[in-house]
Amino acid sequence: MPRTQIRQPRQRQALTLLLSLCAASSWTVSAQAADAFAVDSPWMTGDWGGLRTDLLNKGVDIVMGYTGESASSLHGGYKKNDRATRYADQWNIGANLDLQKLMGWNDAAASLSITNRNGDNLNEQINDPRASFMGSTQEIQGRGSVTRLSELWISKGWFDDKLSVKVGRQAVSDEFAVEDCSFQGLAFCGSQPGNYVDSIYNGPISQWAARVRYRFTDEIYAQIGAFNINPSDLDNDNGFKLNGSGTKGTLVPVELVWAPKVNKLPGEYRVGYYHSTADATDVYHDVNGQSAGLTGDAYRTDSGRHGGWLVAKQQLTSVDGDISRGLTVTASATFQDRQTTAVDSYQKVELVYKGPFNARPADSLGFGIARIHASSEFLRNARNANEASGLSYGDAGYVPEQHTEVATELNYGIQATKWVQIMPNLQWIRDPDGVRETNNALVFGMQVTSVF
Repeated sequence: MPRTQIRQPRQRQALTLLLSLCAASSWTVSAQAADAFAVDSPWMTGDWGGLRTDLLNKGVDIVMGYTGESASSLHGGYKKNDRATRYADQWNIGANLDLQKLMGWNDAAASLSITNRNGDNLNEQINDPRASFMGSTQEIQGRGSVTRLSELWISKGWFDDKLSVKVGRQAVSDEFAVEDCSFQGLAFCGSQPGNYVDSIYNGPISQWAARVRYRFTDEIYAQIGAFNINPSDLDNDNGFKLNGSGTKGTLVPVELVWAPKVNKLPGEYRVGYYHSTADATDVYHDVNGQSAGLTGDAYRTDSGRHGGWLVAKQQLTSVDGDISRGLTVTASATFQDRQTTAVDSYQKVELVYKGPFNARPADSLGFGIARIHASSEFLRNARNANEASGLSYGDAGYVPEQHTEVATELNYGIQATKWVQIMPNLQWIRDPDGVRETNNALVFGMQVTSVF
């Protein structure tokens, strides 16, 4: 990165602005200062008498938000005769900085984000507790109830931003296999490889990383990353850990992205591959190369793992030329190493219609269906273990034989104000965690998101 001369007072000014951030929004600011709780305000707390707009004009976008998700079992599941409701939430605070406006650095930006998660999910109610994880009805729940540093990075572009480098604390899901999150179920929300591969960390977990991107045209770019794999970053006590102790390897993802406009409607198509240098536990073989389910010996450690993904997103319609409304379809698939990952493949199709009614142009209607498939090696090992023990499903020591879970969700997002959305949803899960003996589950969910 070329050295850039910056006057010391501007550095102090940028640091002061960064440390004073305490509220949030990614909405476009209105021309007039908005009052707190105003229906047409982008933020619940308003424009602070115009201060927020002034900060935006200077390159400081203050970000603070909240997401809460409840899930209630209506029918079926592992505990089919019990009904339960679980609730989880996430708070985030931070800032996005335009360093060109703040400090005169062309094509440069920085970001700071702190996240707090709390609560429980419904998995214990609908999934067999002996089975390995394949999904969740609340995407916001997971990675512990803890406050974490989720982003602390800087990016810089050269040659009219054709070449871009981003370094610092970031998540793989921020850059690679990126997908929207317009649903409550985990199977339809965000980057999918990190949901099933334990060496890939989705947000709010951050890792020391670097990403290099080269843009060939306005529509096509390629990128490669290097992410530190450190399982200790997952610990609740390490939410703000910055040192590299506990490092196990490096994750290297590569991706090609094409973002065309078809009939003037936006699309995005991604194809990617990852390789992890960290050791991984085999899901079938023991240390002697036999089935661990038969021998009962310790599982073999394999050197590294790999996988890939495809994501295709295309808006298909608009409403009277308004591209903020209309139908968008997204299809994606991931492929994991079946020797080291319990879930070896995933496929999904989802439809989201924004502005389904003229009277409700900011609302959304969504439907999705996903298939989560267990590794054939993982299944074979469970069968071997049960054959060797002679146990059946009702016995305590039985190893659940996991096949395929199918998750569906239907939701309606009510944009009550510009700063709050309420999204009731129905989820149906066939064979939760891929266990055929578990009853299909029907779940009612409610998601509330707000921007402060």
